[in-house]
Amino acid sequence: MSIPTRAEALALLDDWVETDGLKTHMLAVEAAVRHYARLRGGDEELWGLAGLLHDLDWERNPERHPLDAVDLLRERGYPPEVIQAILAHRSEYTEVEPESELDRVLVACDELSGLVVACCLVRPNGVDDLTPRSVRKKLKDKAFAAGVSREEVMRGMELIGLEPAEHIQNVIDGLRARGEELGIRGEDVRR
Repeated sequence: MSIPTRAEALALLDDWVETDGLKTHMLAVEAAVRHYARLRGGDEELWGLAGLLHDLDWERNPERHPLDAVDLLRERGYPPEVIQAILAHRSEYTEVEPESELDRVLVACDELSGLVVACCLVRPNGVDDLTPRSVRKKLKDKAFAAGVSREEVMRGMELIGLEPAEHIQNVIDGLRARGEELGIRGEDVRR
């Protein structure tokens, strides 16, 4: 059985997600998760789908998130690993705990990717010269990117089993590789 393509997933994202900020977040998480797939020997396409679609139903029905998305993805033949990871990224609601490497990586990259993107948008050079130290400083400032759950960032760091600076650098590297698509390079943020 073939897995759905990234192009099919992007079409689904365009159908379900209206706000540019949420689309950017989902693309950023995809970039970080794909980077981890390369680092840890995961299936980059499979992992990328989980990162890209993890918040698919957030705008339509945040109270049931991610159950509506999971129902749709099951109907469309998405692999069980993608479904499991999406359920596990909101375990406090779904009661599905992160078990696999993909599950843990998705949780670890979700909120942190949002914080890293926010850091890029307030820096003259965007992601181009962003360091873990700068991100950690903003992580401590609860007023900055207030919608980012610091508790989930810390939980993700524990789940991934890396030192915070190494994990933050991995997320930065993943986002930097897609900087143009995400609009977070220095030339993008200076416009």
